[in-house]
Amino acid sequence: MAIATQEQQVVEGVEKRLLIGGEWRDAAGGATFPVIDPATEEPVCEVADATPEDAKAALDAAVAVQAEWGASAPNDRAKILWDAFELMMERADELALLMTLEMGKAVAESKSEIVYAADFFRWHSGDALRLDGVYKQFGNGTSRVLTMKQPVGPCLMITPWNFPMAMGTRKVGPAVAAGCTVVMKPAGATPLCMLALGQILEEAGLPAGVFNIITTSSSGKVTGPLIEDPRLRKLSFTGSTEVGRKLIEAAAGSVLKTSMELGGNAPFLVFEDADLDEAVEGALLAKMRNIGEACTSANRFHVAESVKDEFTRRLAEKMGALKSGRGTEEDVKVGPLIDQESREKVAELVEDAVSKGAKPLTGGELPGGRGYFYPPTVLADVPLDARVFSEEIFGPVAPIAAFSSEDEAIERANDTEYGLVAYVFTRDAKRAIRVCERLETGMVGLNQGMVSNAGAPFGGVKQSGIGREGGNEGIEEFLETKYVAMNMD
Repeated sequence: MAIATQEQQVVEGVEKRLLIGGEWRDAAGGATFPVIDPATEEPVCEVADATPEDAKAALDAAVAVQAEWGASAPNDRAKILWDAFELMMERADELALLMTLEMGKAVAESKSEIVYAADFFRWHSGDALRLDGVYKQFGNGTSRVLTMKQPVGPCLMITPWNFPMAMGTRKVGPAVAAGCTVVMKPAGATPLCMLALGQILEEAGLPAGVFNIITTSSSGKVTGPLIEDPRLRKLSFTGSTEVGRKLIEAAAGSVLKTSMELGGNAPFLVFEDADLDEAVEGALLAKMRNIGEACTSANRFHVAESVKDEFTRRLAEKMGALKSGRGTEEDVKVGPLIDQESREKVAELVEDAVSKGAKPLTGGELPGGRGYFYPPTVLADVPLDARVFSEEIFGPVAPIAAFSSEDEAIERANDTEYGLVAYVFTRDAKRAIRVCERLETGMVGLNQGMVSNAGAPFGGVKQSGIGREGGNEGIEEFLETKYVAMNMD
């Protein structure tokens, strides 16, 4: 009963309305939609269901304060971000519970995300003070070159459900540091974390209109007119490649500056000289972080023939021992998938692999009862034509196949339209460099199962996206470079 009361208090403490121009208000017409707990299939609460008119009002608010915010003092922007970072850390426990209720992951993992999310505010608070330019002579000595960095302008941000807080702060942090205003559209499945963030930023002193939030059950209908509005100057999206392509096409009409963090199909390579203990622990982290619902999740395991059986056995033991259940329960490591459609897709991919000869060593069958659960699953001897090797799984399934040479491993790793991240396990330093150089990905985890870091540039190549988030590069996505030629004669 205490847990239920605590859950109720956390949900009741979050605004359920739209944030537009510093005012929390109902959607035009008063419509709402439910937020569903994927562990119980029961509604957590109702939130405002924005209309296109609400979205326009949010952009109006962002445009109205852009000039003033863009000219604000860097110290002020830095302090707001730092204060927001401290508030997030102070409230990490309640924010983690809120995340678990709407997304499903275990509370301990939700808290890890809150810490990770807050770190983007800490990191980018310094960026507000580091914006610089260049002053130099023309080659002929008669003139000077002056460059300056200025905010790109009002931004539309569309974030996914799988990391409902971190995917927001990773965008909002550099935008605020650069002096940009924002219209945020969080995923309909997980709007509560972003609404809570809006309250935190208000408390940290962010001026009205700088950060606006529109929650909606009809993303395309509501955000489409904003992308066509010539006053919008930046679109930042995290989600599927399929949707990303459509947004890039729509953004072309206004030649919007875009950032796209899209799908992945991460290969996990284990060479014969790898430390198997390290490789298995890395595999568990790369596969099971966020229940496998991550674009960085290890999607395809290619293991050297000589160590394949031992690696597979150890990984199956580890994954099979993970406790599934509602994320608020003690010792639970694996929560539910986000919805029934996602669970059905994972089951379909496993069934396809098994029908082609793959052997499930653990998991592989749909459980009964409430909630969108799917058990941790390891598939051995998966044929290369199985769909699990070409499609993003987004679930707790590890398909494993053997390779016989370094060249074969790299060829398989690169045999995909995606190029977000790859994982490599080897103790040979020369091989490590060779393989990392040849992999067609934006990031590589070398002998480690996680690459996410606020101080590092996150992003992919090929159809995994455009641009980088985090690191020194992240703020550049929200800046324009202006060049001034100065005649000195």
